[in-house]
Amino acid sequence: MVAANQSLLFDDLGPRRVQADFSGGTLSSDGGVLLIRQVDRSLGLSTALAHCFTDRRHPDCIDHSVAELLRQRIYGLALGYEDLNDHEQLRRDPLLAAACEKLDPLGQNRLHPTQDKGIALAGPSTLNRLELSNNKDSRYHKIEHQPQLIEQCLLTLAVKCLPKHASEIILDLDAMGHRLYGQQQGRNFHRYYDDYCYLPLYIFAGDVPLWAQLRPSDVDPIEGVVPALEKVVAAIRRRCRKARILVRGDCGFSREELMHWCESQAQVYYCLGFARNPALQREVADALANARTAHCLSGGAMVRRFADFQYQTCFSWSRRRRMVGKAEVSKAAQDVRFVLTNLPANGFAGDEDRARFVAERLYEELYCGRGEMENKLKQQVLDLEADRMSTHFLASNQLRLWFATLAYLLIERMRSWGLAGTELAQATAGTIRVKLLKVAGQVRVTVRRVSVQLSSAWAWRDLFTCCAQRLATVALDSG
Repeated sequence: MVAANQSLLFDDLGPRRVQADFSGGTLSSDGGVLLIRQVDRSLGLSTALAHCFTDRRHPDCIDHSVAELLRQRIYGLALGYEDLNDHEQLRRDPLLAAACEKLDPLGQNRLHPTQDKGIALAGPSTLNRLELSNNKDSRYHKIEHQPQLIEQCLLTLAVKCLPKHASEIILDLDAMGHRLYGQQQGRNFHRYYDDYCYLPLYIFAGDVPLWAQLRPSDVDPIEGVVPALEKVVAAIRRRCRKARILVRGDCGFSREELMHWCESQAQVYYCLGFARNPALQREVADALANARTAHCLSGGAMVRRFADFQYQTCFSWSRRRRMVGKAEVSKAAQDVRFVLTNLPANGFAGDEDRARFVAERLYEELYCGRGEMENKLKQQVLDLEADRMSTHFLASNQLRLWFATLAYLLIERMRSWGLAGTELAQATAGTIRVKLLKVAGQVRVTVRRVSVQLSSAWAWRDLFTCCAQRLATVALDSG
């Protein structure tokens, strides 16, 4: 252990000696957690989530409420601390403690002052019991969560973030493999990922995550999609009564079950990729020939041609449906893709742009737009470590997936409410963390206030100020 007054010597700067020590006082490297806290309070996320847990601990024998534990875990994910072991040091951070609503952020009044004095937050073992409680039957695991309530909580909070008077909402579906490196429940080998993994189902509406359901990887991508959409669409209808809903996904979701359900609903449409087969390739043969000719005449430029036709499988479909085929020829190769939809080619009556669903625009503008959801999932995995499925139990890993999704929702709301129109308006969660959340501050706690002094030379101080001022005035429309 290095003493606080022990100096560390570095190379001199000209005639000046360069040295450092640990006498700077109570500092935190996560000054931006105050922004996360402000978003959470405006959204009511941690308070609502705490109601999804049952706490059987005696209130006189605990230091950390369920709401405080949830804030510590979710804020930690947003700040880049995905590993529970990180909280062995984080539990001493007074600023994180204040953000988690700890009335004693310096930890001076703990129940066990001999061993815990000066440590305000929970340690890794306590947070681990929170995640494992549904799978362990012992006197040490007394907090239980209700999966159905958490599922509904995420959906309710996310739907409130959608524009109330939206005329059209696009729901993006995706199943993303999360690789596993242990003997987790439900692990199976997936040929596409060439590894053992889970195959969670995600549903996004633009930037807003509505659904995150952990599934084993031996299921069909369509598994559980219709029941999930039934709940999602019902929640959206309560918020946006007149909105047209478009369900968008890749060829893994183009199944009779999903298409029939969409067709049976009012104002619900689908735009799905479809795998090529010999019958479909014959339908676009003329378009492909035209594309080859145009490619030769253009001197080698990339050329696309489209075909719009009706198609029905021999046995699995109940009716004929609209299919759009794309034939693309370039110097590198030629490619044929297909999109299945029940959107009318001539648009909807009353729309200003009646041509947005013609074959070319349907493919290039609507269907290809689903690539943005994949960018959101990359943020989930790369920035928030949503694929850290390191517990043995499927239920605990599902809870971790929900925590990461809720952390993403907090950052997305910060971006939407506080950073709109700024240079970070389209930034990833990782970029926002590095540029706005990771700022050093000196923390002083007195009887009347918690004072945080941030760096005067910080490059992003103006943007931080702007974001904080905007978040202070946010009033979420709950009507």
